[in-house]
Amino acid sequence: MPIRAVTLDLDDTLWPVLPALELADRAVDDYLREHWPEVARAWPIPAMRELRAQVAAERPDLAHDFTTQRRLTQQQAFAACGIADAPLDTLWEIYFAARNAVEPWPDSLPALERLAARWPLASLTNGNADLARTGVQAHFAHHVCSRDVGAAKPDPRIFLAAVAQFGVTPDEVLHVGDDPELDVIGARSAGLRAVWINRHGETWPAVLGPAPELELRDLGELADWLESHATA
Repeated sequence: MPIRAVTLDLDDTLWPVLPALELADRAVDDYLREHWPEVARAWPIPAMRELRAQVAAERPDLAHDFTTQRRLTQQQAFAACGIADAPLDTLWEIYFAARNAVEPWPDSLPALERLAARWPLASLTNGNADLARTGVQAHFAHHVCSRDVGAAKPDPRIFLAAVAQFGVTPDEVLHVGDDPELDVIGARSAGLRAVWINRHGETWPAVLGPAPELELRDLGELADWLESHATA
């Protein structure tokens, strides 16, 4: 069966996400220290992260929606300081701008150019990465995120939502991602083909069952493989 479309995870597949997340937390904290010092004192970065984890645990219905989780966290932090009207939109913009200040791995952009020249691409993510702000929008025909779909990887629904954008069958779509469970197992459960991008030489978790049919070190290897083996 030929590969007619490709879906790609974003965070930790195209770029390392942790530096951007840490930058975003610091940017919000800097704002709070300047404009809301009482909130900053009560909720330093580690405490704010613990509160967000608590919100996530208490609201499993929002497991697909990191944006609302974060806004609820900030709202509760301000409320605990006796402030009912938290500047949620301002805080979100500060966070969102820094969170999308990512640095793609050297192989990512050249590989995206090669892939997009031959296959329609869709980004498929549980996170808050924004294609325009990260500078990769031109390479993607579609953007599918868990918040819009109402389901997060590895739920098959988010993968099938991406497949529907292409107008093809699941087995004609190749999903590419770094997470064994969220990306590989999720894609296979939805009937897609899957590639595991294993940048750090990790061992496939045996508890998840058989290893993927294709394991590659980076997106450059992916482009090489697709150009050699797949027929669009």
